[in-house]
Amino acid sequence: MTAFKKQLKALALSVSVALTPALAMAEEWKFAIEEIPGSIMDAYAQEFKKRIEDKTNGDVTIKIYPLGSLGTPTELVEQVADSVVQFANVSVGNLGTIVPESQMFLLTYTLPSDSDATANLLGSSPVIYDELGKDFEAKGLKLHTMYSEGPQVWTTNREIRTPADFDNFKMRVMVSPILLKAYDDLGASPTPLPFGEVYGALQLKQVDGQINPVPAIEEMKFYEVTDYMIWAGEQELVTTVMSGTDWYDSLPANRKQLIRDTTAGMQNFMHDVVEQFNEDKLAKIKAAKPDIRMIELTAEERAAFRERSKATHSAYIDITGERGQVLLDALLTEVDTTTH
Repeated sequence: MTAFKKQLKALALSVSVALTPALAMAEEWKFAIEEIPGSIMDAYAQEFKKRIEDKTNGDVTIKIYPLGSLGTPTELVEQVADSVVQFANVSVGNLGTIVPESQMFLLTYTLPSDSDATANLLGSSPVIYDELGKDFEAKGLKLHTMYSEGPQVWTTNREIRTPADFDNFKMRVMVSPILLKAYDDLGASPTPLPFGEVYGALQLKQVDGQINPVPAIEEMKFYEVTDYMIWAGEQELVTTVMSGTDWYDSLPANRKQLIRDTTAGMQNFMHDVVEQFNEDKLAKIKAAKPDIRMIELTAEERAAFRERSKATHSAYIDITGERGQVLLDALLTEVDTTTH
């Protein structure tokens, strides 16, 4: 080998060695959401991406995978637990078979009726982060945060004001044993369906109604194939942002702190985003379908459904046992403290 070639080889080796630490620091984190681009979950993921990439000067990049890209919501959670995906934003209703204890957030007429109080509870609750987090960890999941997408609204093909109005009414629900029991207790015939199949099922009259916040109703065009939107005050849609514990535990301390600071810093941001989304999307629905009937149940009408909902608590305890009883009692105490 000539002296010149030796010099080139030495130079190439030195450049390779010099670049290795920089390349090793570059990371791509996959973030999967169960909603479409332009949705509330997408707003969360996009802001999370921006903040993480800015704080790391691009050493960490985040790729977002929207609805359907990587599978069903349940499959997303499994991929997170297996460290195939680093983050997932999945609604509590899709965690019933994975973290049954989380289903207490599906119990109707349980969370505060005030959206600000609910946001504060979901952002800082010791019951959630000190206790329920342990149940996530037992399934290989690190719970980073919870937030609400706003009040759940019934979209129906007939007027519903009393439990009797739900007679022979097929209500689409997420795949959750608690939701099945909850809407059975309210008087309906709950019908579990994947999110992507709901529009077609409404259009073909395979179901008579469904439950979602206003933004999802507008984005998925459910209002096109429904006659009523009903605010019954029964619940807000609670979502979770999680990672796999194996992946999270492998991170250096500064990366863990980065994630904690970022999720904590986004609580107020998301509360404002959710309020704006709900306002803007409702205006779009009204403009697109002026003749849709919008109904807000009275306090007396809600009371009849609230009385029915008490039966669902026992079903939650049947599924989750003593652990569920402890968590639910603690949550109800927190809610009572928050609202008084």
